[in-house]
Amino acid sequence: MASPDMRVVVVGATGNLGTSIVKTLGMDPSIGSVLGLARRLPQWSPPKTGWASVDIADESADLTTQFAGADAVIHLAWLFQPTHHPTTTWRTNVLGSVRVFDAAAEAGVPTLVYASFVGAYSPGPKDHAVDESWPTHGWPEAALCREKAYLERVLDTFERDHPAMRVVRMRPGFMFKAEAACEQHRLFRGPLVPKRLTRPERMPAFPDIPGMRYQALHTDDAAAAFCQAMLRDVRGAFNLAAEPVVDAAMLAELFGGRTVSVPGWPVRAAVSAAWRAHLLRTPPELFDAILHFPVMDTSRAMRELDWAPTYTVQETLQEWLRGLREGAAVPTAPLASATGSAA
Repeated sequence: MASPDMRVVVVGATGNLGTSIVKTLGMDPSIGSVLGLARRLPQWSPPKTGWASVDIADESADLTTQFAGADAVIHLAWLFQPTHHPTTTWRTNVLGSVRVFDAAAEAGVPTLVYASFVGAYSPGPKDHAVDESWPTHGWPEAALCREKAYLERVLDTFERDHPAMRVVRMRPGFMFKAEAACEQHRLFRGPLVPKRLTRPERMPAFPDIPGMRYQALHTDDAAAAFCQAMLRDVRGAFNLAAEPVVDAAMLAELFGGRTVSVPGWPVRAAVSAAWRAHLLRTPPELFDAILHFPVMDTSRAMRELDWAPTYTVQETLQEWLRGLREGAAVPTAPLASATGSAA
């Protein structure tokens, strides 16, 4: 049983997953206080939560002091952009994460929960699910996957060197909620593409591309699993996803369109051209990676965390679309509603 004055530090607390985790912790009677770390302080005051401005990419940042006395650190901070400058994302995502791990050990934090991703996995099957023992070498051409896979190796060594610390790696699929819709649209759409043109309900047909099957879940469901992993005496990795697996047929049924079978190469070529022209922020290497993501088995999370998604994928995507239409937001820098963009 967790102590009622448990102190938790959430690194990267103002984004999609961070805001859901902070809210979940604030409602838990076993949590005494939450310290949210972010580069830019929010205009948001959830229960039990205080804030500090920290950039984990800054070598002079004093993370050890922020972690002193914490019962757990949940590390979420991650840069998805700029995809045209991978050294920038590497500086935050990899080197910054290593600083977080080392500072947690130096401060004597007993529990570290880290947000990995399905993209850390090596290419795998689409017709049956794999468990957490599947290799985590990622898709090397995609920066997101390369960085997540690299940190899996870092944590292998870290756990060996710090056996007294309980380390948990959460590997969710894509996470969506209404309040993150505008941010996610900005991150992947590109500034010159009108938002109305990329809404799924406006698409008359969905390309059925071989291998384009991936998993998703509601961000609040992911947050619940993260918090249970922090509170329970568990270690290792946990896959997180909801049903069903996303594919063209599911999207067509959900949004009233139809499917059209197309090979992957012309779509990939279009994505590549749009990315190089800065019309789209999604790099072609990430398109390639998604074609190779394995389908994950989530039974360990259900069994050991007593966790199950409360939203289906269809419900999650419908909520996300509503959030995009209504400009849903949280008063944090990442999740503020878009302004000044083409509508």
